[in-house]
Formats: sequence, C-alpha cells, structure tokens
Amino acid sequence: MLKIFTGEDRVHANQEITAMLGPNYEIIEGADLVPTDLPSIFQGASLFAEKRNILIRDLSPNTPVFEKIPEYLNTPHNIIILELKLNKRSNVYKILKDQVEIKEFTMSKNSNFNLVFDIYHTAKKNGPKALKMLDKIKQDEDPIRFCGLLISQVLKDYSRNQGTKEKRVLHELSQLDLKLKSTSFEPWLLVQSFLLRLSSL
Repeated sequence: MLKIFTGEDRVHANQEITAMLGPNYEIIEGADLVPTDLPSIFQGASLFAEKRNILIRDLSPNTPVFEKIPEYLNTPHNIIILELKLNKRSNVYKILKDQVEIKEFTMSKNSNFNLVFDIYHTAKKNGPKALKMLDKIKQDEDPIRFCGLLISQVLKDYSRNQGTKEKRVLHELSQLDLKLKSTSFEPWLLVQSFLLRLSSL
C-alpha cells in the first residue's frame, strides 16, 4: 500500500496516519534520502515483520528522489508519504495521481494564519521577540498545527535555497514535529525552545 497525504492540517493527517499504520511506525525524513535508499525502504524486509509500516515526511522538495517514486508503486509495505504541498503540474504528480490515493488535508483559514508566518520570519533574527508574538496566539492555536505551518515556510526556504542552514532548520523542525507527538513535555515549551534556537542554527 502506498498513499500520499498532503496539506497543512497535520493534526488530522497524523490522526489518519496513526489509524492506518498503527502507533509504532517507522519515520523517514525525505530531505535525508538519496535515490539508492529507495530499494531498501520500499522493497527491503524487516527482521521483525514481513510487512513494514513507514511514514516518509516532506519528500517532494528532494526532487531526484521523489521522481523515482513511480518505480516503487508495487511495494509490499504500508507506506504513507506526507507532504505539505505537491506540484500538480509536475510529471511525477501526473503519474502518481492515477495510480495511488492522494488525500488532501486542508486547514481552515483563521486570523492567526499570517501571524504564524510572521513569527517564523521574526524568529530567524530575534527569538525573544518571536516568543512575545507567540504569546498572543497560543490560547487559540494548536501547537501541532502551528508546527505544520512552520514546516510549510521552512520547506519554501529549502526549495529556494537548499543550503546547509536550510537543511539544518528543516531537520530541527522535523524533530520538533516528532517530539510534539511523542513526549510528555508541555508542547508550547518545545515550540518556544525551537524558536529561540532558530536564529543560531
């Protein structure tokens, strides 16, 4: 099974991912992959299970790897690729849309939508100021959804300039996304810690 989930509403996307893959699935960061990794992911066996449950996050900006996905549609494993946005004009999208389920998780716009982006751009230069801006919306915002919006901005930066800093920020943010779902820490404290570190990454 191969499915593609896309959209900024990562709260509902992650709920469906857990429903389909179970609570203990493998997570692979798309930005870290090279084409030669794909055979072991899509066709490789596991010592513990005949069928693997795998989530690949934010693969499409990694164009050389994403373009190879149509070669692995017959995977025996349960694999979901989670993307914030897909280029519907690309050749690989046109191939995939007729052969795999692509489900979109759109997020209703709210008054905080643009402010989240302002917080991210402020944090790149001034973490304490970004925290003051965050205080204004924390009561009405979900930390996981906030993180999803941050990821959308980081991916835009990464698509424009795939430099070392952009890759570091994307990796740190993916770790934040993971911690928000798997830790007992207060989620907003994790978000605040990331924003404070952002300018020095």
